[in-house]
Amino acid sequence: MPFGSNTTIAEIAKLLASGEETSQSVCAQFLETARRENPRISAFLRLDESKVMRLAEESDARRKKAAALGPYDGIPVAMKDNLCVEGETCTCASRILDGFVSPYDATVVRRLKAAGMIPFGRANMDEFAMGSSCENSAYMKTANPWNTGRVPGGSSGGSAASVAASMAPAALGSDTGGSIRQPAAFCGVVGLKPSYGTVSRYGLVAFASSLDQIGPITNSVMDSAILLDIIKGRDPMDCSSLQLPPANFADMLGKCSSIEGIRVGIPSECLSCEGLDEAIRRNFDGSVALFKKLGATVREISLPHWKYSVSVYYVIATAEASANLARFDGIRYGLRQKSEKLSEIYTRTRGAGFGEEVKRRILLGTFVLSSGYYDAYYLSAQKTRALIKRDYEAAFRDCDVILTPVTPTPAFAFNSKSSPLQMYLSDIFTISVNLAGNCAVSVPSGLSPEGLPLGVQITADYLKEDVLLRSAHVFEMNRGTGRFVPGMKE
Repeated sequence: MPFGSNTTIAEIAKLLASGEETSQSVCAQFLETARRENPRISAFLRLDESKVMRLAEESDARRKKAAALGPYDGIPVAMKDNLCVEGETCTCASRILDGFVSPYDATVVRRLKAAGMIPFGRANMDEFAMGSSCENSAYMKTANPWNTGRVPGGSSGGSAASVAASMAPAALGSDTGGSIRQPAAFCGVVGLKPSYGTVSRYGLVAFASSLDQIGPITNSVMDSAILLDIIKGRDPMDCSSLQLPPANFADMLGKCSSIEGIRVGIPSECLSCEGLDEAIRRNFDGSVALFKKLGATVREISLPHWKYSVSVYYVIATAEASANLARFDGIRYGLRQKSEKLSEIYTRTRGAGFGEEVKRRILLGTFVLSSGYYDAYYLSAQKTRALIKRDYEAAFRDCDVILTPVTPTPAFAFNSKSSPLQMYLSDIFTISVNLAGNCAVSVPSGLSPEGLPLGVQITADYLKEDVLLRSAHVFEMNRGTGRFVPGMKE
């Protein structure tokens, strides 16, 4: 397989260490692929080639002096456009932030830079992370590298597509209700949503603060572990971040070859839901069979309140979004519509700057928080969220991981969802994990009859990333399909 074709971070690190490649040669090859593929895929909103090559040159100079910042010094990582990178635009794919340049680095970006890794472009997304298809960007629609007539998923569609199309070896995304795992499944790559609080959210433009989590999108579970090791941990700039015990997940996976005896739970409610595609069901059955073959014990479990997840999510998430997006008013930064009246500046700016989906969610969130409706909607949703979390806690007393599909269907065609509700149901398998705060990963598990990638979701208990990554890594090593590359056949 030629360098640049779904090459992993771990493989690039070895090439850099041996001197077979330099950071400049690595970055130049990914930039060449991006120049060729991005006009077809539209994964990147912006990509500053001169800055990337300057940082690569600095990395090579460090290695020459035996002063590399770590084994991954000089490796590029794509950035979702809601992560702040100092000196680069950060628009969240919205007109209301058109031209805004970040004055600081997000904590995850600062930690990647401290390891010598290079921020690589601004990956397209659904506006303010509100969407499941990357069709809601104000600038362009990202296509799925496996079939450009299909969506890449969302909201981290640009991040997932950039990795799947070999324009970057890895990317960071954000996951509020499945926005890392769903596009990873649609694009045939690995998407990891860490436990809430594991990774600092400082410098992530907030959608729903109690649900948002930054995580990696990669070509392998090992690469996800590598990036998680770099970005995790306590941050004084984010009071929800956690002081975690020392753990090196990548080293752990390097010594891991078995999941014998691990207990796998299959929620009965998930496989009886409406709209589950037959290809997804068959692929899921095959994934369950593989876990059994690997020595896992499989049992049926129940998540009684799982069926309320979508309804609860779209009350809580929109309520938090209506509060978080109030800051975009045309006064401090971004777009400003002129008027002699202050109130008109607000309304005109927000009317012109926000897209239809963002407006819809702000309106819904404002409604559920309004006087007379707060108890009926928002408070009820929070109570049900507590029940969903309790269901997971009970389930994990009987199992170590929970296995489900990632999505009810393979990647769907552009403009094929006739209503917002149809689109919202694309995340039916992923949303409950965010509501509970647990960790989960999407791992490629097969292909549909049309040749589209399919994924399986593995979920572990809160702060049990070691169990999660071990299960996913061993599954990946034994799935028998090799590395997922667009155009492959099983």
